[in-house]
Amino acid sequence: MGKQRKKKNLPAQDEVQDTTGVPRSFVFHRGVVGKTVVNLVNDIKHVMQPFTALNLKVTKNNVLKDFVHVAGPYGVTHFIILSKTEKAPYLKICRLPRGPTLTFKVNEYSLMKDVISILKRPKSLDQQFKHPSLAVLNGFSNEEAHTKLMSTVFQNMFPPLKVQKVKLSNIRRCSVFDYDSSTGLVEFRHFHIEAKPTGLSRGVKKLLKNKIPNLGKLEDISDFMAGGAYLSESEGEEPAESQVTLPQAVRGRGNMKSSQSAIRLTEMGPRLQLMLLKIEEGVCEGEVMYHKYESKTKKEMKELKARKVKAKEEKDKRRQEQEGNVARKQQAKEDHKERSLAGMKRKMEESGETQEGSSETVEENEKQDTSMSETEEEEQEEVELTKPKKKKRNIPPQPKSKAKPAGKFSKTKGKKHLKHKK
Repeated sequence: MGKQRKKKNLPAQDEVQDTTGVPRSFVFHRGVVGKTVVNLVNDIKHVMQPFTALNLKVTKNNVLKDFVHVAGPYGVTHFIILSKTEKAPYLKICRLPRGPTLTFKVNEYSLMKDVISILKRPKSLDQQFKHPSLAVLNGFSNEEAHTKLMSTVFQNMFPPLKVQKVKLSNIRRCSVFDYDSSTGLVEFRHFHIEAKPTGLSRGVKKLLKNKIPNLGKLEDISDFMAGGAYLSESEGEEPAESQVTLPQAVRGRGNMKSSQSAIRLTEMGPRLQLMLLKIEEGVCEGEVMYHKYESKTKKEMKELKARKVKAKEEKDKRRQEQEGNVARKQQAKEDHKERSLAGMKRKMEESGETQEGSSETVEENEKQDTSMSETEEEEQEEVELTKPKKKKRNIPPQPKSKAKPAGKFSKTKGKKHLKHKK
């Protein structure tokens, strides 16, 4: 047999990324939300890939504490929780382990399949989710405290970008958060990033795409290569704002280092329009730091804080009482167990003494029984000696009767007789 050939031109493998300190997330829903919100949960999981639990299983019996306990060993830093009421769906972003929690109202949303269905040239989404998305924030320059906190939470949901070590081929998606300060709404969009070489004629672009051109109407190949006149109106050059000089070679034909390329964005979905309602200090609990519809004075805030401190003290006091009751009951249980064991031991000792006494009485009874039986036997022998002996009767042996032959029944009244054959 011939020797097996070894492949020399192996595909380049991606470098192993350092994932220490990378934010990770759980995306799930609470309560009855409907089919569309469940699909929205799956779409948000795709946005947060690869550092999210894509196959997270949630049951009706799970509570928030279950997710918090599981999040620690897996290094989960954020919860994205969706719920729904009669008015609208809501989205919560929780920072673990100590908060804060941002609650948004979802005014409008579109699923990933809805966005892709309206595209003329949809892209294949096979390799885009192997690398994290790039977070882009716009309009968060407001000096208000809740706006700054909101921008910080959005930034920390995605891995940080190291400009000196970044590999441009790994940046394939971007998540855009646009904040409108006049309306207080946050628009979310999810795009696919693609680089296209510029300054090329239509013929060269076809060659780069591995398409066979039609050269039947041309006299020379130079006419095809410089065929600017063959461009259609829809295939003009990209605007100058989108053209960049590539510092690295990027995935795609013609995207060489130091070459001019145009950056194209193709929307992937989902779309979200969010409105911030409130900010809580802890994980879905704690002091309300901001509320859109309710504002409190300093005096009310002070009273509320004092009331919370008092409630916490009462809770700690009840907990201490419960712990004391549990310890007291446990001690009583142990004392009862010791008394029971001592009683069982004492009873076993008493039963041992009674068994010894009973064994002695049994031996005495056996001796008495044996003596009684001996005296009875002697008396019976004396009686037998005094009785006269009976004479035996001589009975002659009787002859054996011969078997009668089989016969027929005779028809007689009352009894049945056999008619012997002659």
